[in-house]
Amino acid sequence: MKPLTVQDLKAITAGHLVQGSEEVLIQHGAYRLKQVKRPNTALFTNKPIVNWKDFESLYPIVLVTDRLYSQKEIPEQIIIIKVNDIDEAYWKFINFYRNQFNIPIVAITGTSGKSTTKEMIKHILSAEKNVVSTPLSSNSRTASLQYLLNIDDDTDAAVFETAVGSPGDITLAGEYFKPTIGIITNIGAHHLNYCKTLEGYIQAKGEMLDIISPTGSLILNDDDSNTSNIDLSKFQGRIIKVGKHQSCDFRASNIRYYKNGMLFNVHHKKKLYEIYVPGFGEHQVYNALAAIAAIYEMGLPISLASKQLQSFRKLNKQLQVFKGINNSVLIDDTWNITTTSLEAGLKVLNALGEGKKKIAIIGTITDLGSWGYIIHEQAGELIAQIGVDVLITIGEHASIMAVHAIEEGLTSPVHIFKNSTLVYKLLDKLVDENTIIFIKGDMYSKEVSKLADDLKLKKSSTSE
Repeated sequence: MKPLTVQDLKAITAGHLVQGSEEVLIQHGAYRLKQVKRPNTALFTNKPIVNWKDFESLYPIVLVTDRLYSQKEIPEQIIIIKVNDIDEAYWKFINFYRNQFNIPIVAITGTSGKSTTKEMIKHILSAEKNVVSTPLSSNSRTASLQYLLNIDDDTDAAVFETAVGSPGDITLAGEYFKPTIGIITNIGAHHLNYCKTLEGYIQAKGEMLDIISPTGSLILNDDDSNTSNIDLSKFQGRIIKVGKHQSCDFRASNIRYYKNGMLFNVHHKKKLYEIYVPGFGEHQVYNALAAIAAIYEMGLPISLASKQLQSFRKLNKQLQVFKGINNSVLIDDTWNITTTSLEAGLKVLNALGEGKKKIAIIGTITDLGSWGYIIHEQAGELIAQIGVDVLITIGEHASIMAVHAIEEGLTSPVHIFKNSTLVYKLLDKLVDENTIIFIKGDMYSKEVSKLADDLKLKKSSTSE
């Protein structure tokens, strides 16, 4: 955080000092008491606080509040700024802080690929710039303040994930970050327990258009059918399309698997660039295209992206390739599961498994609410269309996809398990050196994730 004094904060929030010194320096911010982790934190709250003694090691704390406290309630080491409305004061502070920095800020959303795309952009920019970002796959709404305050005078650019758990999430993130560049990687079916319908989920993702600066840019996957349902008519900035179609601003062609990643050509403004990016699958090409478009919008050359992407390191448990039991090949994709990422993973399984026995182990898709049955049926249809030699499902809802895959014409052996207890024994019988295993689940399914770890013959990934 760029430090400011109590006197500064008093002026920003239009408050008045009730207790303490105006000269105290503020170096951190919080809007919940449990977020106060270090001294010199400004805490915005009107909640009653009775356990100040637990925070003595973190004094001085600057309390910004519209609550009336008696002097007996609060220790004298707590600086108090009294404001008329705590919410109004908080957002005055947020707006003041964000407006201090005239730097490119990228906001990324999408059903899948947002963490990878964010990390790619960060990796490319880091060659020449000081970059702030959301850490790894973290994108908690409650941490937006901390993400914003990580920006200071040394920051050249920032890249933030803006996830959708429910409608309004991206709009709220925009209040903090005010991005100059927005990216929608793709839109599948996810978080339908709160968004209710696929249309509602698409609309929630489409909030990205409303938070980008009017002079900013929106980067879209032109080949994604759900993204094409977003109404772009009111967007005032530049629309940049990435994909395989001739009309795309950044177009990929000649896509092929190469060593431990993907090799492809990028066409932009009548120039051709050859790009290699670690990580298997055509979806990785789309992630790289979005990252290239973003850094180009910041004024950096595509040649820099080409050079930097060669040393990009994939995220843990996202289509990582290992040596598995009985000298098989194991693809660990147990970070997240949606129909979008499942389709991408099955295509990687088919590409890498040519000439091998292909086994898919798939867990339950979460956060679907009343849409659970339909989405699991759609997953079963994908499995039948793409095909596997052996299908294993783990979990009660995952069984729906197994049954529907059979109904859709899958003739391969199918094994349905309520839990993972007996799966390892089955695999030990089925698997040999001519087998490739794809295991798909999410971070919340501990038993699927543990099974993936148990199936690894050694801990070092062959694709690093």
